[in-house]
Amino acid sequence: MSASSHAPSAAASVPGAPAPGAPLPRNVKALATVSLLTDAASEMIYPLLPAFLTATLGASVAWVGIIEGAADTTSSLLKLASGWWSDRVRRRKPLIVTGYALASVLRPLVAVAGATWQVLAIRVGDRVGKGIRGAPRDAMIADSVPAGERGRAFGVQRAADHAGAFIGPLIAFVLLQWVGVTVRTVFLLAAIPGVLAVFVAVFGVRENGAARVGDGRGRMAEGRRPMADDTAALGGSFWRYLGVLVLFTLGNSTDAFLLLRASQLGVAPALLPILWAALHVVKSATSIPAGIWSDRVGRRTMIAAGWLWYAVVYLGFAAATATWHAWALFVAYGLFFGLTEGVERALVADLVPAERRGIAFGWYNGVIGAAVLPASVAFGLMWDWKGSSFAFSVGAAAACLAAVGLVLVRPAQQQRLPGRE
Repeated sequence: MSASSHAPSAAASVPGAPAPGAPLPRNVKALATVSLLTDAASEMIYPLLPAFLTATLGASVAWVGIIEGAADTTSSLLKLASGWWSDRVRRRKPLIVTGYALASVLRPLVAVAGATWQVLAIRVGDRVGKGIRGAPRDAMIADSVPAGERGRAFGVQRAADHAGAFIGPLIAFVLLQWVGVTVRTVFLLAAIPGVLAVFVAVFGVRENGAARVGDGRGRMAEGRRPMADDTAALGGSFWRYLGVLVLFTLGNSTDAFLLLRASQLGVAPALLPILWAALHVVKSATSIPAGIWSDRVGRRTMIAAGWLWYAVVYLGFAAATATWHAWALFVAYGLFFGLTEGVERALVADLVPAERRGIAFGWYNGVIGAAVLPASVAFGLMWDWKGSSFAFSVGAAAACLAAVGLVLVRPAQQQRLPGRE
């Protein structure tokens, strides 16, 4: 059965769900808080990692691409399995808690790494945790609200995530500049917000898996088993969407290269956390408005606009010649995330039936992850071969092609979200 035949039920208001504009449910708020704390922990480390790898451990730019690409790919492919499993067993919370706990244990071990391969192993282990939790978390958010509120719900989650990514670099900056600790000590202290995130996931998120799928409270259908595990159940619209996402991802390598480009343009190492924090201020500030707007004007329009803006920013990185260019471009880059991150996830939920959301989010992350590793490695090789300007220009071209492709993808049956014709 095609996804289009399920579209009206997937998009309709959900019994027991909050009315549009009402306060969001407990699970959405709790998961947003967990995302904030987790990203605070992660982003205490991430903006310092490229310089740590190249300057302290002597890694090449290509190695940075390999490490980040392998980490992202591992995460994304595991989301496919975890999403499928959460649909099958009708439980989301155990996978969510396990994923956050694993990452919180492994992430601070970068503090004791003495070789590039050790950082690779730690980053991959960290991303294993992300892979386990990602699809079940997104499915739980989608289950918790009606279709007309999905953009707002995912926007809130992404805004909290980016707020944490703003707080984390600021903590790192204060520790490095004012307290005077070493980079390795900053990595170690990242364990604190990670532990707090696990605490909130354990005690703040409620599992009601024995009830109903998509009833607005994150509960599974009473007496209703997940559909047969055939990919055709997700429908052609969903797979066409994923195809365009892969095209975009092939030009969208790890953001570690942006931090290296900023260093190349003269941004001091101690200021990299501040630069990274500025990026996430814009991400956080724009995610909720963009999500709400997508509930009104359509998901694909917002995503296409975001991808075209991405191309403009990447061309800016290709042409930049001064330090202030890096600062301006990082701020501009944040708008791309606001326009696309939550909206992409909301579109996944729009295109598939409620009982298939876990596996749908798994495929969404899995196919993107399959493209992240070659994209990151290719970007690093292009940088080493022909310079950063060439690599960023290729990324911009891929984004433009994907934006055009997204506009041309027409679902067999257009969905009508509440409040939108």
